[in-house]
Amino acid sequence: MSEPTRNRSRATLAVVAALALAAGIAPARAETDRNTPSFNLYGSPGLVDMPTAEVLPDGTLSATVGNFGNTTRTTLNFQITPRLSAAFRYSAIRDFNHPRSKPANDPEGIYYDRSFDMRFQLLTESPSRPSIVIGLQDFIGTGAYGGEYIVATKTVAPGLKLTGGLGWGRLGSYNPVATTGTRPATVLGQGGIPTYDRWFRGDMGVFGGVSYAPNDRLNFKVEYSSDDYTRERARGAHVKSSPWNFGLDYRFRNGGQVSLYHVLGEEVGAQFTIVTNPKTQGIPGGIESAGLPVAPRAPGAAQDLGWTSDATRGTAAKASLTELAAKDGLIIEGVRLEPTRATVRLLNPRYGAVSQAIGRTARAMTRALPASIEEFVIVPVVDGMPMSAVVMRRSDLERLEHEAADEMLARTSIVDAYGRAPRPDPGTYPKFEWSIAPYLQLSVFDPDNPVRADSGVRASAKVEITPNLILSGSVTKKVGGNLDTVTRRDKSNLPRVRTDQSLYSSQGDPAIEYLQFALYGRPAPNLYSRVTVGYLEQMYGGASAELLWKPVGSRLALGAEVNYVQRREFDQLFGFQDMVTTDPVTGIQREIPNFNGHVSAYYDIGNGFHGQLDVGRYLAGDYGATVTLDREFANGWKVGAYATFTDASFEDFGEGSFDKGIRVTIPLSPFLGTPSRKDNAINIQSLSRDGGARLNVRGRLYDKVRDYHEPEAVKSWGRFWR
Repeated sequence: MSEPTRNRSRATLAVVAALALAAGIAPARAETDRNTPSFNLYGSPGLVDMPTAEVLPDGTLSATVGNFGNTTRTTLNFQITPRLSAAFRYSAIRDFNHPRSKPANDPEGIYYDRSFDMRFQLLTESPSRPSIVIGLQDFIGTGAYGGEYIVATKTVAPGLKLTGGLGWGRLGSYNPVATTGTRPATVLGQGGIPTYDRWFRGDMGVFGGVSYAPNDRLNFKVEYSSDDYTRERARGAHVKSSPWNFGLDYRFRNGGQVSLYHVLGEEVGAQFTIVTNPKTQGIPGGIESAGLPVAPRAPGAAQDLGWTSDATRGTAAKASLTELAAKDGLIIEGVRLEPTRATVRLLNPRYGAVSQAIGRTARAMTRALPASIEEFVIVPVVDGMPMSAVVMRRSDLERLEHEAADEMLARTSIVDAYGRAPRPDPGTYPKFEWSIAPYLQLSVFDPDNPVRADSGVRASAKVEITPNLILSGSVTKKVGGNLDTVTRRDKSNLPRVRTDQSLYSSQGDPAIEYLQFALYGRPAPNLYSRVTVGYLEQMYGGASAELLWKPVGSRLALGAEVNYVQRREFDQLFGFQDMVTTDPVTGIQREIPNFNGHVSAYYDIGNGFHGQLDVGRYLAGDYGATVTLDREFANGWKVGAYATFTDASFEDFGEGSFDKGIRVTIPLSPFLGTPSRKDNAINIQSLSRDGGARLNVRGRLYDKVRDYHEPEAVKSWGRFWR
């Protein structure tokens, strides 16, 4: 096998593996029937190459890999709302005679292309009308796959659907029937920005087709394509002799799809699609033992205060509560007992659903604490910071144990815990933990080699000196990889704050990934703080300070972070270097500023959507803002995207024009089979550049804090009695 072929295979397999994990080969089964939408070669609802007006169920996440002839497309598609969907696609076209498709390490020539799509359903299908969808294909990118369309699909009999549409751009290139204005052919800037100057302009073509599913497994498709594959044919990548394409789908019970195609009158293709829906996965849990039942008090027992004058009974009650909680994987660090109130300091290292940890602690309290204690106050603590105080009445627990969890929620208060947490018991700190595990570090979407990776062994350790003073770090030893072989040393008009990564990879073996002290605090009601000092990440050390304002019952939070950084030596040991970088093309030196930081606003929009806005100065000294939008599910899944715009021009930024990406967070408990707070976050970044780069400091406050506040706790309250 030639080296270029090995590179293609490695790239394809790595991208497929990442997207398969993002799609979450989940244990839940998807409901399929004869009218289930199928996926086309673009990884979107469609026939063979053309779109349909079918819409996937709300929340559907799919990963598709398709190949025909010299083209391979890998697509991640997400149904954002019931009517709106988006897709990110990475394509490789072999034997594509294009200057950028023939790097020195691959003389065969492969053209790699990134593209984004959006689709919106204008009208839903009814007995008297079809579904109508409007779509933008490759609307952020080089425009290689650029096209727009309006398409209608109607189910005319069980399993039988008719589709017809109008297309522009690529979808208007074969046998156009009309022209609507002039469509520019040049790429805007460096690519990666909306191609708004050509939407629904130029030649307009007609496409259509029919699909028939005789049952819920098979689906036959035929289409008339309006895509002439003009560029690919002109550059020798494809041959076309017919506009008619044919396809056959086989659907699995879990919603996946395997397809075979005959396209362009000349070529055959195949496709595989993985489908899951975080919305229907259920709240994460596992095969855990049932929680303790509530222990009701005997009549009149609540009047007995004799234990308050017997210290041994109070000590025994605390010990019993600690032991019962430990059986559920919870840690009671301290208990304050009063005649009618008990306040518990709780650590939850196990349950992703905060309400489940609260509910199990409360039930243990009914079994361990003296009968006169009527009010329970549970204070979850993270890194020494009291997050909130969950206040409930013991009599409500006794009365409502077999009722819906919402009944208990209506009688529970979640308030600020400032000054309310008991002190940790003597001997609780310091704590020490460590681990040794493999690691994989990826660099993706370099046009000369789309996937590079290093792998090796990582040793990590953490010492909690006090509840809120933590020393942590990790060391890596590389076993193999090729991150140090990056040859694209482009001209940059910004300091090289990220594009020197290959130097850190080649010289940092072994490497100190990070080594830092972090001090967390609660300086005032509604306020949380963090100060971090040390080697903060792979490339920078220094100091970082953060302050977060977050009322316990509010959907809004405001934060500020300021960082003083110093560039680390490339060997990633204990040394630092000056803050001046040299452009490898021009030799021009540019200085990295020591100070950067942001002010941030976070807002829970509702219906599972969460927004974040960060405004400030980035590592390269550019000023701007990052906008992030996530859709979050009660079971811990998150799917979102971000974009950063700064005062660095598109030309200074380079290829991609601005920083942007997609992120998927997958809770691990469904795969582990036991409750867990661990998750796997996958970031699909268009291309790492110097503009819009932010310090990768660990331990930022917002995600630590929000989990235990009222808006988040309420979302998973259904697990309170689990």
